[in-house]
Amino acid sequence: MTIALYSASIPVFRQMLNSLSAILDKAELHATAKNIDPNVLLQARLFPDMFPLIRQVQIAADFARGVSARLSGVDVPTYEDNEVTFADLRSLLSKTLAFIDSFAPEQINGNEDREIITRPGTPKEKRFNGQSYLLNYGLPQFFFHVTTAYAILRHNGVEVGKRDYMGTY
Repeated sequence: MTIALYSASIPVFRQMLNSLSAILDKAELHATAKNIDPNVLLQARLFPDMFPLIRQVQIAADFARGVSARLSGVDVPTYEDNEVTFADLRSLLSKTLAFIDSFAPEQINGNEDREIITRPGTPKEKRFNGQSYLLNYGLPQFFFHVTTAYAILRHNGVEVGKRDYMGTY
């Protein structure tokens, strides 16, 4: 059985990236209200061997762009990942949203069997068809990083909850 890849990807990425942007707004307001250096939150981690908030947001954006591009067969745009402020992260999310919003359903739907190779030519190379790439790899990776960004901020006292995480749907 196949699914509508577009419906399972672009609207989901849009919803979660918009909610992540709103959560970053709340985090910045929280830092200001509590007289906390924004870098404390931007560099916060859940555990020392995990990436900080900035990198979690960058990776979530990378997955939204990469999955959308690969499913449609276009080149994945590369960004510098040089964000250092909340404004920089929101700008990254805005650029990512503009990119994924450029896709029409017909560019993605019907590509369930498209071969997608991640990390080609390396020991970590993996091969997927389009549907398994989205459902078994892309979406779980994306959600992991969005959820971790949310958890970092929640753990650091930013008043966000499930509604903030879910955003508008």
